Amino acid sequence: MKALIVDEPWITHILKGEKTWEMRKTQCKIRGPVALIRKGSGHVVGVAEVAGSLPPIETLADFAAAEPRHRIPPTRQPRSFADGWRNPWILAKARQLARPVRYEHPSGAVIWVSLEPRVIEQIEAQL
Repeated sequence: MKALIVDEPWITHILKGEKTWEMRKTQCKIRGPVALIRKGSGHVVGVAEVAGSLPPIETLADFAAAEPRHRIPPTRQPRSFADGWRNPWILAKARQLARPVRYEHPSGAVIWVSLEPRVIEQIEAQL
C-alpha cells in the first residue's frame, strides 16, 4: 500500500470530508486505496481512495471557482496557481484512523511512501 504525504491544514480538511481535491504539480497515475500521512508526524492518520486525476486547471478564475473542492483560501490562490499547483487528484471515501500508526519515513520521500507490511496490517485492522 502506498501512503500520500499531506501537510496541514489540508490533511485535516481531507479527513473531515471537506476537501476532495488534493492539488499537486503533476497528474497522479495511482488509483485505489491509499494511506494518508500527516507531514512531519511519522504517522499514518487516515485512508482514502484516489478516484482519479484531472488535467491542470487552466485559469485562475477556474481555480477560484474550485475552492470548495481544494479548500485553498482566496488569499493563497494566486501564489498556488502561479507555482503550478494546478492538478487535482480526486480523493474519495476519506476517513481518519482511530489510532495513528507509526511508520518509518524513508530518506527523500516527499509525496509517496511505500508502507511496510506490518504498518499495512495495523491500518487494515482498524478498517
